[in-house]
Amino acid sequence: MLRTPAALLMFSLGVSAVHAQGLITMQKISAALANELVGESVADCAKKGYKVTAAVVDLDGVRQALLRGDGAPMHSMDNAYYKAYTVISLGLSRKDETTKQIADRVAKAPPSNVPRTQLPNISYSQGAIAIMAGGNTIGGLGVSGAPGGHLDEECARVAMAKIKDRMK
Repeated sequence: MLRTPAALLMFSLGVSAVHAQGLITMQKISAALANELVGESVADCAKKGYKVTAAVVDLDGVRQALLRGDGAPMHSMDNAYYKAYTVISLGLSRKDETTKQIADRVAKAPPSNVPRTQLPNISYSQGAIAIMAGGNTIGGLGVSGAPGGHLDEECARVAMAKIKDRMK
């Protein structure tokens, strides 16, 4: 008789532990900070005469914030997202923090007879940086529309520098 309640207690404790193991906690930038990042990126590029779009993408690949600057090219809407998506999807496992690092790594890969399958939403264009917190990537910031990816990336870095103290 005593075994049954003890067995039930042990079973219920075991079930609780199993459920707890199924939960994960992820850091994510706030909506306000994501909007600030895209706003600062677009504003910095505008000061330099570049018409761009900026996008913040979370680790699930979802657009969290998007801002198309005045006169930004229509393709920059998608391209800013593709760049941010690329830095989180391809950069995460190798600790690449920019689309430039990813493109440089891919360019150095040995030739292969295996055809490369085009992955959806991937762009090897420079212009995105990882959003980092505590040494971990928590999102991506992509910028598109300036007359060169290095200029897009520069605007993203300026925006990130303005909020870096709030990323702890």
